[in-house]
Amino acid sequence: MGARLGGKAAGADDDLSEVHEINVTPFIDVMLVLLIIFMVAAPLATVDLGVELPASTATPPPRPDKPVFITVKPDLSVAVGEDIVPRTSLTSTLDAATSGKKSDPVYLRADKSVPYGDLMDVMNLLRNAGYLKIALVGLDARN
Repeated sequence: MGARLGGKAAGADDDLSEVHEINVTPFIDVMLVLLIIFMVAAPLATVDLGVELPASTATPPPRPDKPVFITVKPDLSVAVGEDIVPRTSLTSTLDAATSGKKSDPVYLRADKSVPYGDLMDVMNLLRNAGYLKIALVGLDARN
């Protein structure tokens, strides 16, 4: 609550009158601090695997709501989403990630340094597991 401490006005009592205004300066300060915290924290919340993708000039199709990415890293390890899995358990991990929907597309991405034969080995594992809709991921080189 605020009060005026100035001189007496004509006809005013000796009591202090209350000021009915909201001081919004602390509220604005708190909101600006929260804005800065979220601006700094948002880029740190996204974690990606370090993969150097090759470029493509094709027009990309629309992405589904929850795509399943399979990544072949430069050391030839395979990851489903963000989790690195051994090739022997790739089928079971992929079944869990897709909820058993083998008709949905899976997105395969690989580093430039991965040999073609090793990429085909992973594609053969996917085909043998029943995943026939495999989309290859690359960087957009149209710009």
